[in-house]
Amino acid sequence: MSVEDQPARIMLLRVPACEPEHTPPEHRAQADRLWQNVFAAVQHAVPGAVELSPGRCAMRARGPTRYYGSEEAAAQAVLNCIDEPLNAVRRGALKDGIAVGIANGTFAAMQAAQGQEHDPYLLTPAPGVHLVESKHTAEFLSGLPIACAAHEDLTAVLLGLGIHTLGAFASLPEQSVRERFGSEAYAAHRRARGLGEPHGAEVQAGTPPHDLSVSFEFEPPLSGVDQLAFACSTYAEKFVRTLGTLGLVCTELRVELVDDTSASHVRTWSHPANFTAPDVVNRVRWQAAGLPTTSERGGAGITGVRLEPERTALAAAHEPGLWSNAPNEKVHHQLTRVQSLLGPEGVGTGTLTGGRVSSNRQQFTPWGSEPPPAPPTGPWPGHLTGPLPNLLCPKDSPVTLVDDQRRDITIDADELLNSTPAFFSGAGLPQLRVRSWSAPWPLREHWWKADAGGALIYRLQIELDNGAAWLLRYEPLSGWAAEGSYD
Repeated sequence: MSVEDQPARIMLLRVPACEPEHTPPEHRAQADRLWQNVFAAVQHAVPGAVELSPGRCAMRARGPTRYYGSEEAAAQAVLNCIDEPLNAVRRGALKDGIAVGIANGTFAAMQAAQGQEHDPYLLTPAPGVHLVESKHTAEFLSGLPIACAAHEDLTAVLLGLGIHTLGAFASLPEQSVRERFGSEAYAAHRRARGLGEPHGAEVQAGTPPHDLSVSFEFEPPLSGVDQLAFACSTYAEKFVRTLGTLGLVCTELRVELVDDTSASHVRTWSHPANFTAPDVVNRVRWQAAGLPTTSERGGAGITGVRLEPERTALAAAHEPGLWSNAPNEKVHHQLTRVQSLLGPEGVGTGTLTGGRVSSNRQQFTPWGSEPPPAPPTGPWPGHLTGPLPNLLCPKDSPVTLVDDQRRDITIDADELLNSTPAFFSGAGLPQLRVRSWSAPWPLREHWWKADAGGALIYRLQIELDNGAAWLLRYEPLSGWAAEGSYD
């Protein structure tokens, strides 16, 4: 390989804990926020860094190498700069597998970052620093499986032809690969030979990050919530307008309030779409209203506010589509106005989540907040199938269920009713005759815990003479209670 054929030296940082394939769905949002902090730290140390995907960023090695003195020193500087955001979450396991790979081209650098110390031609001059010399790029790649460089369909074809490694693929004539398998196979062939991607440079120098935060101070301090909201309105418009000039919108907002004792009160707010200026003002208002009003807070008023976007998105991605599922603008406006009076928890929407007990399946989401993740699919042994109750009763809603002789209905040792239900009373209703009922079914919860005492709940559906239907629950110690009604 001539010097002209060699791709640029690339430094690639890999943080496995932030990669989607290594993060459970329920922790995806936290991992994304962590990665944004890590990438911001890398951009501060190496302004030309470019994000490839969550958990991976790359930069041309020439500039950092000249600045820090060597490739090893440059890689060590990148690793040192991300210590602070990683230590902030106090989870040592996040640092497992973090490495900076340095090689010719992005592909080889990625393989170096994923490599192990014993891999041939991979140098590890310091922990987390994986380096492949230019002259050994092809040899380092030759022993890797073909799936590293080729997509799934091409991999299957090549394996069928007996080509299992990048070295075997690289030995095929370039022109034959292009004619037989197409342009994607040609690009994979270049990767296998250590030539990098076709069509020029792989990593262009990134632009320095913009400071999108807005900070402002008040003298004298503002103690009234409405006064503070009014004073913030101009700055909120500036905050949203600055993002708009860059073609961005804010989907997650960090608000920091500083009182006159220099105490900082920070909260991060989410939005299902994107923050407008009134949305920003409302979040400042609600956060200020939620601060303790007693002397324990120590401050009599707010002296400073800082607005910072925790997460941004392209504005084009948030334009309403032809069949937009966004809430009606008039409805959103009116509910937001009510919410500004009642507080963030005053208006919301209810959704069903996974679970077996009805009270556990309801989830309240404040209006304008990020919608909850999709509920788990289960299985939920003993859960209620078919129609769900329209109205759930408070947790303590005792009722009475008796037979014709006015004897209490209980559950016997065979997990059946000890008698025929005849009358139902309670939940604010007079005594009514029972028309029909289901067989009771057990619900065993936390049976594996020694302190649960073999907790056992039975559930029963009944229909009354007046046409009403109820879902009841029975516990051996407390008796019958209403769980919900079908109105």
